[in-house]
Order: sequence, then C-alpha cells, then structure tokens
Amino acid sequence: MADKLDDQFVTTDIQGGAGTSTNMNVNEVIANRALVLMGHQKGQYQFLSPQDDVNAGQSTNDVYPSAGKLTTLLKAEQLHASLSLLINSLNEKAEQFKDVKKIGRTQLQEAVPTTLGNSFHAFASGLTRCQKQLQKGMKTLLELNLGGTAIGTGVNTSPGYKELLYQQLQQDYQINIHPAPDLIDATQNLDSYVQFSGTLKALAVTMSKISHDLRLMSSGPKSGFNEINLPARQPGSSIMPGKINPVIPEVVSQIAFEVIGDDATVTIAAESGEFELNAFEPVIFKNLFESVDFLQSACVMLATKCISGITANRDKCLSDLQNSAETVTKLTPIIGYATATKFVKEALKTGKNVYDLLKEQGVYDPDAEPLADSQIAN
Repeated sequence: MADKLDDQFVTTDIQGGAGTSTNMNVNEVIANRALVLMGHQKGQYQFLSPQDDVNAGQSTNDVYPSAGKLTTLLKAEQLHASLSLLINSLNEKAEQFKDVKKIGRTQLQEAVPTTLGNSFHAFASGLTRCQKQLQKGMKTLLELNLGGTAIGTGVNTSPGYKELLYQQLQQDYQINIHPAPDLIDATQNLDSYVQFSGTLKALAVTMSKISHDLRLMSSGPKSGFNEINLPARQPGSSIMPGKINPVIPEVVSQIAFEVIGDDATVTIAAESGEFELNAFEPVIFKNLFESVDFLQSACVMLATKCISGITANRDKCLSDLQNSAETVTKLTPIIGYATATKFVKEALKTGKNVYDLLKEQGVYDPDAEPLADSQIAN
C-alpha cells in the first residue's frame, strides 16, 4: 500500500481471464512479502501459499470487480473536488462580468442582448448539474458483489464472512459500502459501470462545449468575436509573431474526445458478457480509470490556467451589442414582427443603427421610451 512493491505487479491492464492474472499477481506479492518477513525465501510456498493462505477461497469473480469499483470511487472523489474548483472559478467570473453587456448568439448569429456574466453563470450551472449526476453515479459504486466468490454463489466462504467483511470495509472507508441484494446478478451484469461511465461522458461533453465557447469568444483578436481575453500560455506559432492560441480549451476538448471513446469501450465491454461472468472487466476499469483521471486533471487545468485569468473586452462587447440590429427584438411586441423584420434588413443593408432608422421614420423613438438596463441584461 506504500507503493514500495509496485514493480512486482507485472500484469498488463488489458488481459484475458476477467482479471485473474491481476488477482493472482496480488496474491503472489503478498505471499512473497510475508515469506520474507517470516525469514524465508521468496517462492518457498510450502511455508505460506498464495492460494491456500492468501487467496483463502476467494474468487477473482468478486474480488477484482470490487477492487475496481472502490478504486474508481476513490478517483471519483478527487474528480468531484476538482470539479468544485472549476465551478467556483466560473461563478467568480460570472459575478465579475455581471455588468458586461453583450449580444447573445444562436446558430452563431446575433440574437438578443445578454451579459457576459450570464454566459459564465450558465457554464457553472451546467457543470453543477453534471456534478450532481456524478454523485449519483458514485453511489452505484458503493454496491459490491464482494463475498459472492465464484459467480456470486458464495462458495467456500466461512459463516459470517460477508458480514465481517463489509463491517471492515465500512470502517476503513467511512462510507456505506454494502453488498448487492443479488450477488449472482451483480457478478454478471455490469450496468452500473455503464451508468457511471455515462456521467463521465456527460461531464466531458459539457466541458468541451464550454471550451468551444471560450475559443469562439476569444477569437480574433481583430477579426473575431474578441469578447474575452484568455491568458497566454505559450507562443502560438513558430512563424507568425505574436499569435496566441487557446491551448487550454483545446486540451480540454481533446480530453473529452478520449472520454467519449472510453465510454463507448465500456458500453461494448459491458454488453459483451456471457452467462454468469463478464470476461471484459479489465478493459472497463482501464477506461474508467483513464476517464476519471483525465477529467480530474482537465478541471484543475481549466480552472487555474484559463478561467481564473480571463478578462473581458467590455468596449467590444458593448459595441457589438449597440451595432446589432437584433436588439430590436424587444420592440417586437410594440411595433410587430413584420415591421421589426423590415427595419432589421434595412439596418443590415445600410449599416445604420436600427433605432436611428426607427426614429427617422417615426415608428419608435428610443429617447422617448428607452430600454431599461435591466431589460438589456435579462
């Protein structure tokens, strides 16, 4: 547990036998360490056997998936904490930018007025929802098939073994680790892994969407949206002087691509089991561990190396808002959709401000009845 014997675990992540190679590797390492402590040579199994004394009637069928679930749970707790860091960072920016007026967009086209604060608050809200789903997924990892031994029948266990086992686990982990109500079902059906992997995919998709938005919002700087400035992390080109790329959001999106692929692997592997055991748990855990570790790193990286250093181009946001013909949307109930459409088209054609056109033709005088700041912000 102190990592001093890590070099003794020689089996690969992906293996046949539903994890038997790893389980027996662990038994051998424990046995050989015990033999050395007892004053014997490694491999003198007549004094202490990896099978009879260490394995002691347990089965890979229940030990391996239970160890995998608990490992995933511990990693997920770290992800949960890192996700909180990212959510808090976004909420801080939402507060900082709450008065930065800008034009909202749908299909990349100008829509209605909003604020930069609203945008960042929405980012935080989406991740908060993902965090709640992650918590639900983590609860499914508390239910183990440990104690079921071969195919969940409990064969070769001693009386009271399962009860003492879970008492010890609850004491060690200080959480409600408990046996599945049907150990045979829990040994062969891996839908809980699919559900948990789905929460990771949803989080990855949401983080990638945020990253895409950040890249667009910072695009330019002269010929793009240029609403925000991302902190510069490295020179962006070996040939173009001064170019800065949005490297952190790009990394996060690539992590999302990996997680989405991992989820597909978990789904196929869970579906591919036959009868009383799924032989493909090794690749499931490899991909679950990878996804959780990737996302945990992505949350910290996005929060500390990108979000915390973002600044707003307030003048550019306000200029785009004032020059957008779509701000007339709020006047539709007053002047009608057809009239509003006509003036939007004329504003786009002539380059004039839509409100100036309305005033010139006596349709609406913005000076007489100005839109309140609260209307623009909301």
